[in-house]
Amino acid sequence: MKRRSFIKQTGAVSTLALVGGLTMPSFTAKKQKHITILHTNDTHSHIEPFKANDTRFPNRGGVARRATLIEQIRQENKNTLLLDAGDIFQGTPYFNYFGGELEFKLMSTLKYDVATIGNHDFDNSIEGLYKQLPNAKFDFVSANYDFKNTVLDTHVKPYKVLFKDDIKIGIFGLGIELEGLVGKKMYKETGYLDPVEITQDITNQLKNIEKCDLIICLSHLGYYYKNNPDKISDLNLAKATKDIDLIIGGHTHTFLPKPTIVKNSEGKNTLVNQVGAYGVNLGRIDFYFDEEDATKSSKGTTILV
Repeated sequence: MKRRSFIKQTGAVSTLALVGGLTMPSFTAKKQKHITILHTNDTHSHIEPFKANDTRFPNRGGVARRATLIEQIRQENKNTLLLDAGDIFQGTPYFNYFGGELEFKLMSTLKYDVATIGNHDFDNSIEGLYKQLPNAKFDFVSANYDFKNTVLDTHVKPYKVLFKDDIKIGIFGLGIELEGLVGKKMYKETGYLDPVEITQDITNQLKNIEKCDLIICLSHLGYYYKNNPDKISDLNLAKATKDIDLIIGGHTHTFLPKPTIVKNSEGKNTLVNQVGAYGVNLGRIDFYFDEEDATKSSKGTTILV
């Protein structure tokens, strides 16, 4: 099957219009398949909304509100995926008391499809993370963490392939270097592989062997580091690699009202998105696959929770 060539378009669209199911004029005359990607990052054990007197996010966030939004969007488009870019743990007493059990159970109730692992997800040690995995009814992916000498060996895969409306979607994960950021005793023998090198291997596998129509990276590398511009980040990863359609990021708590468009190593567009932290926002990217002329287009926005 010939790989779909693609043209990407993105723009800010109002939350109301997106949730209501806006039909863009250029799409109306064509037979299309529509895939919606919803995503979070760095929720940090924030289960309840922020208080009304909070100076940053008054009355924002909360798992119940997120669940309502997700359900509304799923009713609009049954071909919806829900993804997370890591740092699920640490930040409220819920984590201190339950050790991650509640977070994973709630994410399972919301029917997350795939997540990657952030540095704070090791805060109860790698054994603590492993202990909570039975409460996660979704898959974890990480391509550049080598878990072969740890309890997570075989429990975290490099990538996951899913189908929505006969569209084949490959999702892989990348994590930040743990040395110097997390105590060695917390992540034990977890190995760190170069994100750019492993991405080239994984995207080749997903595009040329698996024949995926859409390739998504769940990244906990960070959006960009102004004080260290050469450090590996989502923007630098996008520039140095090819065949990624969308990078969903985390770690730097960067709020993007819409995805950033980055030219990859072949001069093609890669979308990079991140929606802050603490569950106060929900990211949404819509991909449209045209069956007649084999093109792919997209639009994205951030929804306030």
